[in-house]
Amino acid sequence: MKYILIWILILGTLFGARVKALQWKEGQTFSQYLEAKHIPLSVLNDVSNDDQKFLSEITNKQLFYELEDENGSLLQALIPISEVMQIQLSKTKTSNTYVFDIIPIVYETDEYFGKIILSNNPYIDTLNTTHNQKVARRLSSALKGVINGKNLHKGDEIDFIYTQRTRAGKPCLVPDIKIARVRMGKKEQFIYVDEDGDGFAQTGKAVAYTVKGKQKVVYTKRVPVSSAQSRFGMPLRHARITSNFSYRRWHPILHRYRPHHGTDFGARRGTPLLAVNDGIVSFSGRMRGYGNVVKIKHKGGYESLYAHQSRRRAKVGQHVKKGQVIGYVGSTGRSTGPHLHFGLMKNGRWIDPMNVLGKKSIKTSKLQKFTKYENVTTIKYKNVAIKGAKTNKAKLLRYIKENAPSYVWED
Repeated sequence: MKYILIWILILGTLFGARVKALQWKEGQTFSQYLEAKHIPLSVLNDVSNDDQKFLSEITNKQLFYELEDENGSLLQALIPISEVMQIQLSKTKTSNTYVFDIIPIVYETDEYFGKIILSNNPYIDTLNTTHNQKVARRLSSALKGVINGKNLHKGDEIDFIYTQRTRAGKPCLVPDIKIARVRMGKKEQFIYVDEDGDGFAQTGKAVAYTVKGKQKVVYTKRVPVSSAQSRFGMPLRHARITSNFSYRRWHPILHRYRPHHGTDFGARRGTPLLAVNDGIVSFSGRMRGYGNVVKIKHKGGYESLYAHQSRRRAKVGQHVKKGQVIGYVGSTGRSTGPHLHFGLMKNGRWIDPMNVLGKKSIKTSKLQKFTKYENVTTIKYKNVAIKGAKTNKAKLLRYIKENAPSYVWED
């Protein structure tokens, strides 16, 4: 099928046939075309179901070609249905019947040179010089983003190379601008154009690509605190308060005012002492006026103190649960009788225990860090050379040196 138009022209010359270029009538169906050419509709019986859909893809005013004999009878028709495929309707030599087929369109592709002297703007001046609207449009698109139109003045020169596909000597499809040079006074700028028609000031272009992989992600999330941790219990059963928390209390032994950083609970010697919440024992030993002492660190910045014990049961570093026995009531240290002095600190400061014990004193939720690995897509860029940039620059300089004229297309 290659060079089919050339052979049509040759055969037409030898046998008196002629080639006509026509436009497809608006709204005309393929069946109506057959009837207008006095071709039996039975030719459609040979069209496969898959090819039937292509009959409706002939566009209005589509340029197509007919080969007629000296009597005006149709020998062959070539009707494009896309940029690369066409319907071929041809008459057989023996039976005078017609055969339907879909074949590739063969174009001729040639290189052309353009030289524009600005008097208006690149688009209008290119159109007036080359008489090819598509060339003017593609050149303007290639210059956009590289050349600032405000810097162009009357008398500036634009030289460029492009390729154009033709069929029967007529330009078809979109031309490809390869390279351009803009001379503005004594300055010049080369524009290198890629296969998409985009212009660049350098011989390469930045191309984006994606990289997929795993990435560690650390995030915080508010999670609920268990009910066991959200409420403090009492440090002993059947609690009886004998002295409250105070910043100024009359000391029964020292007989002077002293702060009382805790709450005293009256109880018999040997009464079990209970951890008010889950935690880790931070101290277990004697502590001056407090006698035998156990201290427990809890979540939320709290630390509890159990003083005057007769016997300690908890050890340093031990994990204890809420309600677990950690010692027994006594009267060690500076004490007037068996009792528990219970103290509670929040972030290193003494607070009134009775504002916390038996109440929701720890927040019901907290911020917690989580780590996970997610599938991520990262966009990176690499520099890719524009195909033929250096070769096209050498060609363009040769055209400019030879002072070659612009190719002018027929209207």
